[in-house]
Amino acid sequence: MVRVAVAGIGGRMGSRIAQLVRETEAIELVAGFEHPDHPGVGKDLSEVTGGAPCGQTVTGNILQVLDRADVVIDFTNAASSLAHMRAAAASHKAMVIGSTGFSAEQLQEAQVLAQNFPCVLAPNMSVGVNVLFKLVADVATLLGDDFDVEIVESHHRFKKDAPSGTALKLAQVIADALGRDLDKSGVFARHGLIGERKSDEIGIQTLRGGDIVGEHTVMFASLGERIELTHRAHSRDNFARGAVHAAQWVVKQPVGLYDMHDVLGIRTA
Repeated sequence: MVRVAVAGIGGRMGSRIAQLVRETEAIELVAGFEHPDHPGVGKDLSEVTGGAPCGQTVTGNILQVLDRADVVIDFTNAASSLAHMRAAAASHKAMVIGSTGFSAEQLQEAQVLAQNFPCVLAPNMSVGVNVLFKLVADVATLLGDDFDVEIVESHHRFKKDAPSGTALKLAQVIADALGRDLDKSGVFARHGLIGERKSDEIGIQTLRGGDIVGEHTVMFASLGERIELTHRAHSRDNFARGAVHAAQWVVKQPVGLYDMHDVLGIRTA
């Protein structure tokens, strides 16, 4: 039985992950934690996630739950997740992280910390999105520099980072396939008299509104034709199920930093 602690258990993703853990065989919810001033701290897990009382209370610190858990699932934010990684590394406990918005420096620290524990770090846990990552790499390789590349992502009005981690990952996958430096080729906004589009640009545009769970479209356009690849998430369950699957997988792995291509067995390089 894999024992799971959920970070940010009072949030939209955290509570849904906790519910799905309860519904999944061979995995058990043993703890949940929030930031210390969260109103759920001290309450039974059921009061923030639903379901019958379980006798476990929401704590305000990861250090209070690590001794009970085999793996921590974390969909909080980059800064919090990195702090949780430091604690997990010291205790040699596995983690699954779906937080986005990591800076280059934060990712470098994550890579160093993961030398002490196994960790799945992925901007999107959806099976469909991870297949999309592979498809866009294949399409970019086949089309080469003859097609312009544009990415459009849409999310709910409450999302704090932009572009989404998934959009940035799509852009990086395409840049790698085309041999481009995303720091130089990425274009995140256009306004005013900007002149002709440069051939090496990878456009990444952000839309925010309403309750959109998540939509990503990659467009490969040339003079006379275009190819569009789109993924639309209809609910957060896609991400939550992927996280639960990753938690069951990562506890069996040696130390290191992994992503969903490793979990799903679709890594090609």
